[in-house]
Amino acid sequence: MKVVLASHNKKKMVEMRAILSRMGVEVISQAEVGLDLEPEETGTTFEENARIKAKAVMEASGLPAIADDSGLMVDALGGEPGVYSARYGGEGLDDTGRWQLLLKNMAGQTNRACKFVSVICCAFPDGTELMARGECPGVLAQGPSGDGGFGYDPVFYLPQLGKTMAQLTPEEKNQISHRAQALAGFQIEWEKQHHGTDQ
Repeated sequence: MKVVLASHNKKKMVEMRAILSRMGVEVISQAEVGLDLEPEETGTTFEENARIKAKAVMEASGLPAIADDSGLMVDALGGEPGVYSARYGGEGLDDTGRWQLLLKNMAGQTNRACKFVSVICCAFPDGTELMARGECPGVLAQGPSGDGGFGYDPVFYLPQLGKTMAQLTPEEKNQISHRAQALAGFQIEWEKQHHGTDQ
C-alpha cells in the first residue's frame, strides 16, 4: 500500500520510511504525486495539526496520507514549545537558533524534565483515520552534544543511555524515539484495521 507523507522534511521522510517499510507500507513524497502543500497548522494540539496535514494531502492526492506532528514539551515552561516547536522564536531561526533560545529561556532552571511527543495521523479517502501518539521522556541538557538527528536532538538528553538524541545512531533512535513509539502504536491500529477480517 502507498501512502503520501504530508511533510517536506527529508530527515522525517527517512525515519518514517525506515519504520513503515517493515509494515509493507510504501511512503511516497508529495513531490512524487505532484503536490507541494504546506497546510497551515492552526491546531492547538499535536492531534489537531497531524489531522489537518493528513486530510489536506489525502484530499489533494486521492491517496491515503500520513502526517506526523511532533514537538518538545518542557515541564518548567508549562509544556512549551510544544506544538510551536518548529516555529519557536519566530520564522528567522534555524534548528540551532531554536535550541539556543530554549537553553537561554531555561537558564537557572533546575527542573529540566522534558519529553518529545509525536502524533501520527493517517487519513484514508474513505473517511477513516488512524491516530497514535508516542512520547519519549528525557532531560534538557545544559548544552549541545552530537551531530546526528535534527531539531532539538542535540540538547535532548536520555539519562538511561547517557547520550543526547543527536549522539544516537539512526538505528538506536528508531528504537526509542517518540516517532518510533507513535509508529509502533500506529502499527497496532493499522494491523487491527487491515487484518481484522482475515485472521
